[in-house]
Amino acid sequence: MTPRTSPQEPDAQGASGTARTDYTGAIYGSLLAASVIAGASALGPFPRLELVVLLLCTGVVFCAAHAYADIVGNRRPHQTLTWQEIRQVGAREWPIVQAAVPPAAAVVISPLLGLGLTGTAWLALGVAVAEQVTWAGVAAHRAGASNLAVVSAGAVNLVLGLIIVAAKVAVEP
Repeated sequence: MTPRTSPQEPDAQGASGTARTDYTGAIYGSLLAASVIAGASALGPFPRLELVVLLLCTGVVFCAAHAYADIVGNRRPHQTLTWQEIRQVGAREWPIVQAAVPPAAAVVISPLLGLGLTGTAWLALGVAVAEQVTWAGVAAHRAGASNLAVVSAGAVNLVLGLIIVAAKVAVEP
């Protein structure tokens, strides 16, 4: 995962004047992947290849949507859009796609673990939620937060992940 760094933006500077790293896309992408897994598996057993494709395609589409919204939403009147700006915005949003990779990899290796389709969905969902909690903790830690704040960031993201787990359980066939 390559979280984005934004040294050119004034609010991207940490207290020490160094560039801060933005984990927003990694956290958001992990939450998105968990939602995709829960939604797809709620329909019943989902073929592995289709789940991998769905995870990766959803990540790409949401990455593109975020980049587009960023570009359109931050346009100044008569400002020329450059390829460099498009590449920079795309790179900032790329962690959304990257966050889909670990759950997709879990789906791919699940047969090696002897898991059926239901077990595969639970493994991938667990990976997505663990990834989300981890990125939230890393973001808080790297921002210089106290230990309590790091644990709190992880706990908030765990609750969000557990809400998705509960929704999956509630709508399972």
